[in-house]
Amino acid sequence: MPAPPDALLLLTPQCPHCPAVLQALGELVKQGRIGSMRVVNLGAHPEVGAELGARAVPWIRIGRFELEGAHTQAELALWTERAGTREGAAAYLAEQLKGGKLDRVTQFARRDREFMEGLLSLMGAADTELTVRLGVSAAMEGMEGDPALGQAIPGLEHLARHADAHIRGDAAHCLGLTHAPAAAMVLQELAGDREAMVRDIAQEALDRLAGKEPR
Repeated sequence: MPAPPDALLLLTPQCPHCPAVLQALGELVKQGRIGSMRVVNLGAHPEVGAELGARAVPWIRIGRFELEGAHTQAELALWTERAGTREGAAAYLAEQLKGGKLDRVTQFARRDREFMEGLLSLMGAADTELTVRLGVSAAMEGMEGDPALGQAIPGLEHLARHADAHIRGDAAHCLGLTHAPAAAMVLQELAGDREAMVRDIAQEALDRLAGKEPR
């Protein structure tokens, strides 16, 4: 069984929601669902908020998940259960994308393999909401040529063999964004896909890898 995640809470004396969140996190510590908790008063240490990019309080980090605003104890408990899992990362990223926080998603996926795997999970799930699916594509495009995207090639290769043609097409598009020669072999396979849409996307991705203008 994985160790419970640690938590960080940033608050200010003027924040009306901070006392309730502080109490809720404290209860989760008592229950053993959070390993340890650090609390920082931004009134005394504003540099901590600046360093972490906190724009609102209460600001909460549970494991790798960053949350803002009022959250109930039940909501916080759910994030403790999701911490450290690929499914949890996918759920977190989906919520962020639905909230319009594309930059945060891109930043997290760049720096943390767990979140990149979460994006791949969302891409590969047939029931992913359209707004989230579009957000995943936008996040991938925002990482074009980034080494983090190159490291996702094995996961994209797996999705390139998915039964759903739209998922194969999404994988082909992202493989072209990697700028990595290792993606070419998979794209060459997709260029012979049974679905014309997938073939077209794969050829565009191959052209991208070759430095050609899209057709």
